Amino acid sequence: MGGGFPWTYASGFAVVAGACLEKDGLKYKRFGNVIELQKEVRAALVKLLRERYAIAPTSDENEIATQTIEATSTFESRPLNRLRWADLDHSVVRRLMALSEQREPGSITDGELLTGATIRGLVWHDPEYGEPYATAGGIVLLAKDPSVVFPQCRILADAYRSTEADGDPRDHEDIRVPMPVAIERAIAFIDRNTRHPMRVVGLNRVRLDEYPVEGLREALVNAVAHRLYDDAGRKILLEVFFDRVVISSPGLPPAPITLASLRRGKYRPCSRNPVLAQCLSFFHRIEERGSGFRRMHDLMLDHGLDQPLYGTDTGYFQVTFPGPGENVERLRAPKAPVLVTPALEAKLNNRQKEILAHALDAGNVTSGWAKKKFGVVYNTVRKDLDDLVKLGLLKAEGKGRSTRYLLSEPKP
Repeated sequence: MGGGFPWTYASGFAVVAGACLEKDGLKYKRFGNVIELQKEVRAALVKLLRERYAIAPTSDENEIATQTIEATSTFESRPLNRLRWADLDHSVVRRLMALSEQREPGSITDGELLTGATIRGLVWHDPEYGEPYATAGGIVLLAKDPSVVFPQCRILADAYRSTEADGDPRDHEDIRVPMPVAIERAIAFIDRNTRHPMRVVGLNRVRLDEYPVEGLREALVNAVAHRLYDDAGRKILLEVFFDRVVISSPGLPPAPITLASLRRGKYRPCSRNPVLAQCLSFFHRIEERGSGFRRMHDLMLDHGLDQPLYGTDTGYFQVTFPGPGENVERLRAPKAPVLVTPALEAKLNNRQKEILAHALDAGNVTSGWAKKKFGVVYNTVRKDLDDLVKLGLLKAEGKGRSTRYLLSEPKP
């Protein structure tokens, strides 16, 4: 059935259109979705109130009603019989349950998995076939390849060599996996197609990201959670240019949110797909407080970059992350876990600090280099190096005097 509506309301609903009932009798009408039904019901009520009681809504009331109806999407709650429970990626379900309930994944039984997915609106029980199936939202989040049912459930990623798109991207990926996994795959795509300069900060050698990863993740979660899924012809687009990253999501922000309110940071949270938004918030630890755009703004500035840009293009909502361009020196070192904390540094003698500084610059250090550098006996050098290994700052590779000492990875 693809992105189409799987059932009709004609069998269960009849719209009584005011005075037309008396004139023509009961009328039945088929609707493609609940939004069409809501609009028809409201139009009939407005007509009835105007003709019988001379009451008409104000322009403000009309606008609020339109925004309220159109902000609602029925996509995620549609009960489809396309993918059975057994066809879904249960490892993703298990992660969702563990994160949302703060439990160990191994402690969750198969029965609890099914119950949890059903409670969250991702699975429904089909009485006709007597077995559980995924809802549309369940397919997006849990199907091994959601695009088998919904071709729009993909992230198309392209990386270009310059500042303009061309027909020969240097890297391309068509990401077709459960959407929580797809977001991480998209982050990995950006990581391998952007620069990561190294910077020495004190006694630490820090790998910088060209863009703040959490800001990118926030934008990708928003793109998946709030896109217009009824638009079956468009996918989420991820474009990596030399000077920027652009994430394009089908559909404009749901009213009453506007570009102006987003740019000012003055808006109230409004979700087109609340079930998807809530589940993705567990996977990616994104808060549902409507502050995502403010966080992206702050993360970019804290990273030494310009604030994100919000815009629209042929029915897509776009978030653009301006990069450093040629000036990667503007990037700020993150407040990430570092190898040498102030407490550890206080335990080091001056030789050990210079040994670490050399390892940062050269990638490794040997006892022969240290003996020559400091003019001390081998036993003194060996003790300095052994102490650095015991403190977890260096790791030994090789044996005897040919041993090389490499920097350890900082602990998170």
